[in-house]
Amino acid sequence: MIELRFQDGDASRIIGELVGRETERCAILLASRVVLPEMDRLVVSRIDFPADDNYSDRSLVSAQLKPDYIAKVGKRAARENLSAIFVHSHPGSAPPEFSAVDDDGEIHLARFLSVRAPDTVHGAVVVSAGGWCARRLGEKTPMRVVSVGPRLQVLFDVDGASGSTPLKFDRQVRALGSAGQKYLESLTVAIVGLGGTGSIAAEQLAHLGVRKFILVDPDRIETTNLNRVVGAHVSDVDRYKTDVAAGMITGITSDAVCQRVVGDVTRTAIARELRAADFIFSCTDSHGSRAVIQQVAYQYLIPCVDMGSIITARGGQISGIHGRVQALAPGLPCFTCCGLLDSEEVRRDMMNAEERSRDQYIQGAHEPAPAVISINGTVTSMAMTMFLAMMVGVPSAARHLIYDARPPSLRAVSFTRNPNCYVCSERGVLARGDLQPLFTRDD
Repeated sequence: MIELRFQDGDASRIIGELVGRETERCAILLASRVVLPEMDRLVVSRIDFPADDNYSDRSLVSAQLKPDYIAKVGKRAARENLSAIFVHSHPGSAPPEFSAVDDDGEIHLARFLSVRAPDTVHGAVVVSAGGWCARRLGEKTPMRVVSVGPRLQVLFDVDGASGSTPLKFDRQVRALGSAGQKYLESLTVAIVGLGGTGSIAAEQLAHLGVRKFILVDPDRIETTNLNRVVGAHVSDVDRYKTDVAAGMITGITSDAVCQRVVGDVTRTAIARELRAADFIFSCTDSHGSRAVIQQVAYQYLIPCVDMGSIITARGGQISGIHGRVQALAPGLPCFTCCGLLDSEEVRRDMMNAEERSRDQYIQGAHEPAPAVISINGTVTSMAMTMFLAMMVGVPSAARHLIYDARPPSLRAVSFTRNPNCYVCSERGVLARGDLQPLFTRDD
């Protein structure tokens, strides 16, 4: 399968520039091709709208670009190893379809690009007031189109929802609809960290009907985990957390597929496994791992929800109970913009054991933080509702929540996104795909 993925702002720009005009118009998308086991994902990093003098012909029902303009596009795609996606508009409000004229033109265009930029996949998109239609350039192979922002939207799907919904999801279908339930079942969801919050997230996702998981954690179950890791029993002590989580998931949904990734997400090989996800849950407690996860989320346009809970206690007395749930997606500020990452902690987390032992500024080990399963459950359930809002349209607008159990209070907060941020801005890694190396360690 081929999937075209771009920011929701790009989708709006394309509609605004191309649809409802007096003549057909074109746009050129340049994208990084991310080769994954089950699909090619084309992550759009740039959109060009040809000027009037780049057209050789344009009318209400046709638009043709000049050969020298197309040659420039092909040259750049080859030089930067990018995929070129050619978008054009159709008049009217009916769902668009490729015409016989489109078929003929694409054959010549695909042949030209196979010489100029032969080592990647190119695409074609037609858009109208009635929607989107996309395929591999010069072929009948359909291409999914996905818009990512505070909410993810599938603008054109390769396979429509089909088949009956299991009876066990009857109450969910009444809330989410059959299409929403089918979409949940189609997703690949990554969970980084399978401790207190991550294990609860795995359980809830399985009950929601998610069937494909990427489970990431380097650790084994310890006796001190048993009070808060859902699905873990005394007999699981010393087993990998990924194995315990996978066993719990398949116990709920027998046909679930769980990819178990035993390792630290700050390592390059581990972090790259997240590229195949449609959504990421960040359930880790280190600054270094959060720095890597946010880069993957923005660089590959994969929406993410990060969560964390903190209990402060002295002498066995609780002084504070706090939780935070934050979405990471194009248009939303990242951890860096919100001032939530400590650069010194990131530096420490990126070191291996030998480097830490030699660093004079690192003394001793971190004290284990207090943890209670009910607080983890509260925070994880808020994160799961945010996930449903982003993916299937549950009516909840908040994308950054702060929870305080003592007053008690739950409030939405907002931060200003830095237009020059090295993570979530177009001057940073946003939508760069495989063109930008991850800030990870290779040991």
